[in-house]
Amino acid sequence: MRWLQRLLGGGRVQLDPVRQQTLLRDVQTRYGAHAQIRFPEQVEAVTEMLAGDDGLVVAARIVSQVADEAHADLLAQAHEVHRRTGRRLLVHRRNYRPLWREAGPALRWPLFALPCGFHPYAQVAAAVKVVGRRAPRLDRVIDPNPLVTRLFEVLDLTIAGWEYGRVRVDTDAAALADRLISSAGEVLAAMDDPPRLPPAVRELMRRNNTLAVHDPASARALGGINPGARMREQLLV
Repeated sequence: MRWLQRLLGGGRVQLDPVRQQTLLRDVQTRYGAHAQIRFPEQVEAVTEMLAGDDGLVVAARIVSQVADEAHADLLAQAHEVHRRTGRRLLVHRRNYRPLWREAGPALRWPLFALPCGFHPYAQVAAAVKVVGRRAPRLDRVIDPNPLVTRLFEVLDLTIAGWEYGRVRVDTDAAALADRLISSAGEVLAAMDDPPRLPPAVRELMRRNNTLAVHDPASARALGGINPGARMREQLLV
């Protein structure tokens, strides 16, 4: 694997697993829905905490853990729907959109209530920002291929939640989606052999829908976001 060859042959990378665990625990306990500061301020604070290679590893772990737990949650929800109704729902990580189109009203959007406690608009948004900002460094500390896959999974869930899961599109939600798109683009650009874009992203890129973005504290619309246009701009390079 090219990333591993680069890791082993390009100079020693100093990583501290104990520091990583401390960072992860601090980010987990100090921030999130319970914190008494606004989500944008939390994003800035967590981004500053996740400096250096250890912070980059922690940021990647946050993204991956959130994607894994969201998938497990949806599998459990599909099992419960089948138990109650006999209806079988197919949960495919590479493309969640068919699941949400078919069963959106019967599903709970998983990102607001994961076991890890990471909030999509706080720790997750910050982790995504760190990953994008330091994308050229990724292949010195981790394999970027699984990470970019997880970024796209969280992006898929974010947009599907808006369209089918009754998730409100406010400025915090739009900021998360924008960071996911731009950071995925940065990671792809830094890879020697980037993977194909997943089906959900390709589907969204063929569209040109603008969604209203609201103030988090009111019903007032503050602007709009066009996910398909933003993806074409960042991912078709």
